[in-house]
Amino acid sequence: MTVAVDSTKVAPKHFSENLSEKYSGSDFEYDSMEGEAENFLGRAIQWFFKKIGEIFGIHLSPEMYQVVKFIIYGLLIVFAIYILVKLLVGDNASSFFSRKSKMVAPLNIQEEHIENIDLDSYIKNALKEENYRLAIRYMYLKSLKLLSLNNIIDWHFEKTNSDYYREIENITLKENFKKTSYLYDNIWYGEYALDKAGFENAQKDFERLNQNLKNAG
Repeated sequence: MTVAVDSTKVAPKHFSENLSEKYSGSDFEYDSMEGEAENFLGRAIQWFFKKIGEIFGIHLSPEMYQVVKFIIYGLLIVFAIYILVKLLVGDNASSFFSRKSKMVAPLNIQEEHIENIDLDSYIKNALKEENYRLAIRYMYLKSLKLLSLNNIIDWHFEKTNSDYYREIENITLKENFKKTSYLYDNIWYGEYALDKAGFENAQKDFERLNQNLKNAG
């Protein structure tokens, strides 16, 4: 078997010395995607920085452009999450992200029996600070305290409002307690932004419960 040998001379090719200058410019930059390969937001960001470069002569390297683009994406994601939360929880969106506030009660009812607590002083201090939500919490605890002292309920910190509701036999007290429990749950646990006028309206229901409690006794 005979193998043919290619004896054709090979002429070496040489690149011109100004090759890099000849193929420079935006048309020969392949570090960033364009067209259909880049999403709409990416193209918008790229267009923006291109215009900034044309106006101020500022040109970002491909690496710096990617960093800036990811930062913009991150900020937009955070903003989108905030808008979503605001739509879900309404005006209390800021409290959703910042739980540290003066709304947290310093009273730990698990460590002390409710009958031994001077709740009137707690209510007074809360109103002095115009912390109406906290005042409602203490007023509700005061109602539980009075119900317990009058042997209408058997108080325990692990019991729920429904447990106490079932223990109350007096129909009038039962309905009063149901109303105040509803107010307490919505104002305290719902983090309702309560102003002075709203507090005074809610206060009437708590006073009605306590007054009926005295009449029932």
